[in-house]
Amino acid sequence: MSAPLSELKKRILFTLVMLAVYRIGVQIPTPGINSEALSAFFQKHAGTLFDMFNMFSGGALEHFSIFALGIMPYISASIIIQLLTVVVPQLDALKKEGPTGTKKITQYTRYGTIILSIIQGTFISVGLEGMTGVAGESIVMAPGWQFKLMTMLTLTSGTAFIMWLGEQITERGIGNGISLVIFAGIVARIPSAAVNTFRLVQAEQIAMFFVPLLVLLMFLIVCVIVYCETAQRRIPVQYARRVVGRQVYGGQSSYFPLKVNMSGVIPPIFASSLMMFPAVIGGFIQVDWVQRFSSMLTPHTLMYNLIYIVLIVFFCFFYTAVTFKSDDVAENLKKNGGYIPGIRPGKKTAEFFDKVLTRLTVVGAFYLSCVCVLPTILTAEFNIPFYFGGTALLIVVGVAIDTMGQIEAHMQMRNYDGFMKSRRLSR
Repeated sequence: MSAPLSELKKRILFTLVMLAVYRIGVQIPTPGINSEALSAFFQKHAGTLFDMFNMFSGGALEHFSIFALGIMPYISASIIIQLLTVVVPQLDALKKEGPTGTKKITQYTRYGTIILSIIQGTFISVGLEGMTGVAGESIVMAPGWQFKLMTMLTLTSGTAFIMWLGEQITERGIGNGISLVIFAGIVARIPSAAVNTFRLVQAEQIAMFFVPLLVLLMFLIVCVIVYCETAQRRIPVQYARRVVGRQVYGGQSSYFPLKVNMSGVIPPIFASSLMMFPAVIGGFIQVDWVQRFSSMLTPHTLMYNLIYIVLIVFFCFFYTAVTFKSDDVAENLKKNGGYIPGIRPGKKTAEFFDKVLTRLTVVGAFYLSCVCVLPTILTAEFNIPFYFGGTALLIVVGVAIDTMGQIEAHMQMRNYDGFMKSRRLSR
């Protein structure tokens, strides 16, 4: 086996081992918790945002394992840092410094993750002491400051480990580590979700003829996701001919690809993170007004869906604006002698990119909103488990496409054919 292919094999193996370590950690419980009473509590609150948080944590919250907080504090810290980058000149200057500035911003994100984990872990430990199971039994075996401190440190350490694990996958493995951690958590719960659906059918809580419709719905959603995630708007680019000595450069035509969904699965993940944070904290605080506020953010409610859609649209435009700089792209084209036919190089080209990108982002935001919200509404109407919502399918399919694309690019860079010889992922 050649060295390049052996390197790819090592990267894939390293990624699988790291994901296996994560799944093992999900099964390690936090000390001092009555697991049976906690399981009964989650069954009582089925269909709420606890289900979504539990899905993103790969079942860690349901078992209240050392990874119960999951990767959401890291995502929340990333959101905060990226928002601050827009309004804080020092952070914006750091971002423009290249790898050195990016390394510094990543360090700030890590600090923010630890701070948010400490806050969430403290609130959850306090809330757990006031919670009881269905039969009135206490969820915490030995309440007190020792339990609060131990729980806070355990949950914070678990989140820090997941953050480190995700960064190791990104650096030494294949694909985006944080996205793959979420992917692994969702995929790991597919068998249990299928079993629960079968039990609901046996209990006649779900009509048998709805199951094929559910499978068909999931298949159609996957097809829509694959089509939209690989769709592109190709802008024609012409390169001027240049004569350097006896050599002639340029003169050929090419195109500049712009994806319909430039932001990928980031907007639903960010939006879900913000939607879950206040609701989960409120679920552990037994105060009347907090409980009323949490009930308003229950999935399938009108307010929840409206806020969720607004957040998805916002993060679509925000993330696209952060990752794609029209002025820089236009300037690079101009330096390389490239231009868009009918558009003057420089400022006019940047304005053209902004115009096209705005239209594409509108379409991408509409597509993400429909995929994330409509299936959830339909499954709620027919009493189908919450797990089969569009957000989970979008993340799973989107991360799978992105990871396969990276593997294919890794192989093509070393003169190997990709997975799909007749039809590549990057069209």
